Amino acid sequence: MGDIAFDDFLKVDIRVGRVIKAEPFPEARKPAIKMWIDFGAEIGEKKTSAQITAHYDADSLIGKEVLAVVNFPRRQIGKFMSEVLVLGLPDAQGEIVLIGPDGTISTDLPLGGRLH
Repeated sequence: MGDIAFDDFLKVDIRVGRVIKAEPFPEARKPAIKMWIDFGAEIGEKKTSAQITAHYDADSLIGKEVLAVVNFPRRQIGKFMSEVLVLGLPDAQGEIVLIGPDGTISTDLPLGGRLH
């Protein structure tokens, strides 16, 4: 993997948001879930889909804080327009686990806060 300049990292806008709605996405080629995420007043609500059904169902995602790239171009996935990319890491079987704040901090993070 090659090095990138710090300015390249700054171009990727990663923000914290809260899932406010989620539903199965059976039309997707691989099992997925559609999510609507609130990023606060500056960015607003954005939608996405993710292949995360091994660890999550739609109901378990409501209220979950996630990290997402908010400045990628929109992407058509079937009949659904994805506006952000939620971030995750693969487990030992390659199934995605979402990343977000760890919940150990007693202060609520403001929605839309940028990753530094």
